Amino acid sequence: MRLFFMWLFKTVQKNAGLRKEFLSTLVSVLELRENKFHPLVFISGSPKIGKNVCIGFLSEIHAKGVEVSIGDDCDIASFVAINTADSHRRCIGISPDIDRKPIILEDHVFVGSHVFIGGGTRIGHHSVVGAGTVLINGGDILPYSLIIGNPAIVKPGHFKKYLSQKE
Repeated sequence: MRLFFMWLFKTVQKNAGLRKEFLSTLVSVLELRENKFHPLVFISGSPKIGKNVCIGFLSEIHAKGVEVSIGDDCDIASFVAINTADSHRRCIGISPDIDRKPIILEDHVFVGSHVFIGGGTRIGHHSVVGAGTVLINGGDILPYSLIIGNPAIVKPGHFKKYLSQKE
């Protein structure tokens, strides 16, 4: 089976028409909606996405029933999950509801690869979320912060020191 998929992907890579048809079929089978970022970026609900935003391959923005706002000039790497919904309480029988909280990324936020940002998080402008970070109920994070790790550690104002060097 593995050899078949290797052959298939090599064949698809070499043929532009076949590549387009394969991608179209994949998008249809996965019921993805068209977006301006990449066919394999998963967007649900109605997030507000600013100007000059990049969202990498296989990232997810889940905004059903709650606010998700991504400011201008943000860069979201591949394999990032921005997910407002938390269903663990419903799943284990503590609550009948799915907990949904907003997520806001202000302007000029960089989000590294393989990051999870959960509901209840507001990331201030000019901040960086390091690769692999898990940020759940992050609260209000100040501008120019560095957020890293699992669980996330916030270094407020970390990048402010570089402002004076620019001048």
